[in-house]
Amino acid sequence: MNRSKLVVAAALLLGAATAFAQQPPIPQYGPNITQEQARKAMAAAEAEARAKGWPMAIAIVDTAGQLVMFQRSDNTQSGSIAIAQDKAVSAAMFKRPSKAFQDGVAGGGAGLRLIGLRNASMLEGGLPIYVEGKIVGAIGASGMASDQDAVIAKAGADSLAK
Repeated sequence: MNRSKLVVAAALLLGAATAFAQQPPIPQYGPNITQEQARKAMAAAEAEARAKGWPMAIAIVDTAGQLVMFQRSDNTQSGSIAIAQDKAVSAAMFKRPSKAFQDGVAGGGAGLRLIGLRNASMLEGGLPIYVEGKIVGAIGASGMASDQDAVIAKAGADSLAK
């Protein structure tokens, strides 16, 4: 009987360890994004938007969601100014892409509770910016469809992740 209990306990421990190992680590904040880093990310995002011919509003914020840099290209719709900032704030404050909220709401059910989260943008196009594996800020882009906005944000965020 004791042997069977030992086998069950070992199986439970192994299962718990496996489940725990599958949890992604919670990203940590690093020092706030510098002006030099923000300029590099902005330049990469703007270059991608120009190459695609997409009018964009692009916002870069620090880890607390405070605006560090903003750029709006000619002919960008006025509504995109606030939307780009909202996407960046969401990604910085919640340590995840704004698409996570879009997907949660789209799933319905319990995901609809996300609508009530303060500073959570439900639109794709906001990404945390990582430097040396830590979040230093976030970037948000708006001006086209949300999946296209995400392409521009990714170009900016990737420029510092290298």
